[in-house]
Amino acid sequence: MDTLVSIIIPHWNGIDVLSECIDSLNNTEYSNFEIIVVDNASSDDSVNWLKTNHPKINVVENDQNYGYAGGCNRGIGISKGDYIVFLNNDTIHEKDWLNNLVSFMHSHPDCAAVQPKILNYYERDRFDYAGGSGGYIDVLCYPFARGRLFLEQENDNKQYDDDTHCFWASGTAIMVRKKYFLKVEKFDENFFAHMEEIDLCWKLQLKGYSIYAHPGSVIYHKNAVSLPMTSLKKFMLNHRNSIIMLLSNYKLFTTLYLFPIRYALELVAIIYALTKLDFKHMFGVIQAHVWILFHIHIIFIRRRKINRLRTIDDYEMMKSMYKGSIVWDYYIRRKKTYRDIFFSPSS
Repeated sequence: MDTLVSIIIPHWNGIDVLSECIDSLNNTEYSNFEIIVVDNASSDDSVNWLKTNHPKINVVENDQNYGYAGGCNRGIGISKGDYIVFLNNDTIHEKDWLNNLVSFMHSHPDCAAVQPKILNYYERDRFDYAGGSGGYIDVLCYPFARGRLFLEQENDNKQYDDDTHCFWASGTAIMVRKKYFLKVEKFDENFFAHMEEIDLCWKLQLKGYSIYAHPGSVIYHKNAVSLPMTSLKKFMLNHRNSIIMLLSNYKLFTTLYLFPIRYALELVAIIYALTKLDFKHMFGVIQAHVWILFHIHIIFIRRRKINRLRTIDDYEMMKSMYKGSIVWDYYIRRKKTYRDIFFSPSS
């Protein structure tokens, strides 16, 4: 009997998007999975549509929009599988995608979380912005991925088709072992959306578990359906959540050493956005810092929780991070791809 997999889809509006995702899942070759849709108080009759058209799907009806993090956490409560897939509603999938992820989990007992290769829905020979073929992070908590640096997305020429350890697996489609997910106390709902999966993978590694990318499994993602790429809220969440991790996931000395450098780069981002008249980005960065200033207590609470989880120190953690600054390499050194960063002669 195949291992039961619980596929949890956080959802907020967009019946047409969700319908295509479910139709794709129904063509999946794997034989033993359940679908749980967690509705974050949609206003477009999504719940009634699900109950009428897909009565076998389990539906969690939230009283408000808890975001990706909160939606996924509430889906766990009714899940029955040992393996959990958190899946964006704007994805479609190769028929063998799930079978390949399960097989990978079976053959890698150290693996706590794994992602497939994530390609763009509209340009299917191009890596998607949200995940590529395995996520990484520099020591200042700026994320990037094989196949995507900032807004630079590479074509998929099978250059990243090897199974590999990575720092984070994309929340677009991430398979986790349920018991490990619960051990690190689920997603942090303070994140709401964006980078909560990076924080999760950081915590899993602090417990000594491994994160992988398995490009033998392939899905396609529309990207930014719920929250447009250039929205003020998206800019705010990306900057804020990255800073939350820097302030709470490291030990105190490391935080005090790195934060002034990160803060200087944030000031540069504000000035750069102003020169480009990109006011959404500028105010997004400012809002992120204002939020941090008025929520210092959340940082302290997180630090206590994460210190309880910690089994390895910062020195060990930073071995799996990029030691330089991805911002410096991208904007100043003009390194535009993952391979430029790690394999060019000047690196």
